[in-house]
Amino acid sequence: MSDEEKNSWLEKNTFHHGEFWDILKLVEEKEKKGLKISLCIPTLNEEKTIGKEVLILRSELMERYPLIDEFAVIDSGSQDKTLEVAGNYGADTYLASDILPEVGDKRGKGENLWKAIHQLKGDIICYVDADITNIHPRFVYGLVAPLINRNEIQYVKAFYDRPLNYSSGLRPSGGGRVTEILTRPLFSLFYPELTNVIQPLSGEYAARREVLEIIPFPIGYGVETSHLLDLYHKFGIEAFAQTDLDRRVHRNQTTTALGKMSFGILQTFINRLHAQGKIDQIPDMETFYRRFEVEDGAYRQIVQEVVEEERPPMIEIEGYRTHRASLSS
Repeated sequence: MSDEEKNSWLEKNTFHHGEFWDILKLVEEKEKKGLKISLCIPTLNEEKTIGKEVLILRSELMERYPLIDEFAVIDSGSQDKTLEVAGNYGADTYLASDILPEVGDKRGKGENLWKAIHQLKGDIICYVDADITNIHPRFVYGLVAPLINRNEIQYVKAFYDRPLNYSSGLRPSGGGRVTEILTRPLFSLFYPELTNVIQPLSGEYAARREVLEIIPFPIGYGVETSHLLDLYHKFGIEAFAQTDLDRRVHRNQTTTALGKMSFGILQTFINRLHAQGKIDQIPDMETFYRRFEVEDGAYRQIVQEVVEEERPPMIEIEGYRTHRASLSS
């Protein structure tokens, strides 16, 4: 991609949520095209933030403006009151383990996202993380609007300022550390066009059902990376768009947690390099992530297994095909 083509894509396919302030106009266009939109929040022990998210998004985007046709919280088996709180505020609530029980249950955010494709009915599915403390309707309408307005766009990612939330207050910059240290360097080496995606690991995105159902879903840390690599391989950069949502305030991850996340993402990335013919073979890869802790002057190695299992494309699941056929009839 030449510099001129990069600038053209950025200009045409990068938006600001403020362009879509007229939600009623989006509703009219959605209805004109006969589209149904589903919103999914994947959860695990999010009782502190889920109520506010459901209250604000449901009241603004279902009751005040009927932009969202379906609003579901899909949970990994929370030990707190996440599902009770979400249900009390009006979301449809599901345990991931109860969806497609014939394929079994796996733990991970990607599992919830994958099973949402089966459970939800929308032509467009929007995913929003559950830990956003400055939740606003823009986190939804800013992502679904490009899909409503432009038929050629298939997948829309969020980007934003990500101040780190410390006990002493907000730091004015920071966040996106795995993106800048791991993902962006890898994209620069192997997929330079994808470096135009400003925050490839953002947890907020919307996509058309027909593209979500044909790609596999890692159940763990690699799900966002795999989406970009698989859809880019199938459709090219023109299928993507991104929307500036201004600011996202959320729970900060420790450096240790980010190391474990990076290890999972790297597994997914190497698997995609092999599948797409960019490397001849995959070396034997360890699945144990090793780090050190020190206590009372003694060093101790901590070993954690991180296995990036994947669910197949949903369209390959017989129960899903039967379910969709029954809805059509």
